Amino acid sequence: MSGWAIALVVYSSLALISFIPVLRALTKWLDLKPGGPSFTDSPHFSEEGKNRLAQNFKRMQGTLTFWKTYAERYRTFHIYSLTWISLSTVGVPLLAQAIDSDPWSKWLLTVVAAHSAILLAVSRAFRVEAHYKAFRNGESEFYDLYRRMLDRPGIFGGSETEQIDKYFEQVETVRRVVRAAETDNFPSMEDVAQESRVGHLGAGSGSTGTPQRT
Repeated sequence: MSGWAIALVVYSSLALISFIPVLRALTKWLDLKPGGPSFTDSPHFSEEGKNRLAQNFKRMQGTLTFWKTYAERYRTFHIYSLTWISLSTVGVPLLAQAIDSDPWSKWLLTVVAAHSAILLAVSRAFRVEAHYKAFRNGESEFYDLYRRMLDRPGIFGGSETEQIDKYFEQVETVRRVVRAAETDNFPSMEDVAQESRVGHLGAGSGSTGTPQRT
C-alpha cells in the first residue's frame, strides 16, 4: 500500500474518531447539576415567597436543560470544525505542492479539501458559533440572576413582593433575549443554499488544482 493511501486512511480515521464526542453530544440530553441551597432554603423570603420562586425555577428547568444541551452541542461541533479547518488551511497548500502521479495523493487532497469545505459551510450556514454563544450566555445570565436573588434580594426592591416581581421580569427578559438570538441565528433556505454552493466550490477547487501538478 502506498504512503498516500496510508495517509488517507489515517486522516479519515482521525476525522471519524474525533467526531465521536460531537455525535455523543448530538444524541443525548444533559442533566442540570444541583446548585447548592435553593430558594426553599433561603432565610430572606416568606413561605409564600419561597413557593413562588421555587415554582418559577421548576418552570425554568426545561428551558435551562434545553439551553445547556444545545450550548454543548454547538460547542463540541464548533471545536471540531475549528480544529479540522485550521489543519486543512495549513495542510492543503502543502499537499498541493507534494502530490505526484499516485492517484491516492489526489484523493487525499480532495478528501482534506472537501472535509474542510463541508465543515465551513455547515458552520456558517447554521451559525454554530453564534448559537453556542447565545445559549451559553443565556444560561450564564440566568444563573447569575438566580444567585443574586438568593444572596442579595435587596437589590431587586425594598419589599419581598417588589423583589420577586422584579426578579420574574428579569428572568423573562433573559428568556426573550435568548429566544430572539436563536430566531435571528436560525438559517434561512437561502443561507443554506449559498453556503452549500461555497462548500462545493471549496471542495472543487481542492480537486481541480490537483491535475495541474501531474
